Amino acid sequence: MEKHNLICINCPMGCRLEITITENGGWLIEGNQCKRGLSYAQKELTAPTRTLTTTVKVKNSLLRRLPVKSSDGIPKEKIFEAMALINQVTVEPPISIGDIIIENILDTGVNIISSRDL
Repeated sequence: MEKHNLICINCPMGCRLEITITENGGWLIEGNQCKRGLSYAQKELTAPTRTLTTTVKVKNSLLRRLPVKSSDGIPKEKIFEAMALINQVTVEPPISIGDIIIENILDTGVNIISSRDL
């Protein structure tokens, strides 16, 4: 049996989860106080993702950087590669909140979008 300990970040409760992967491949998840803890634990141990928040360079504006974020979770192992691509991007106004800055980054199906108007 394999055991893992996680703190669930899906809600403000911050439940301490204990996940046991049984010898027959089943999951025993304990410590969650809501259903979201179950799906969080399974996703975190099989295919962890993270929402990426950062900035891109801006040209011809009073502001030098534009805040951006991923529209969904990016696979954890691709975060540094995604950041390398994002750091090469320069945008020019006008830009509205929600505008796509990078479409389908690294073929993940996730867009990098603007977090503010510019």
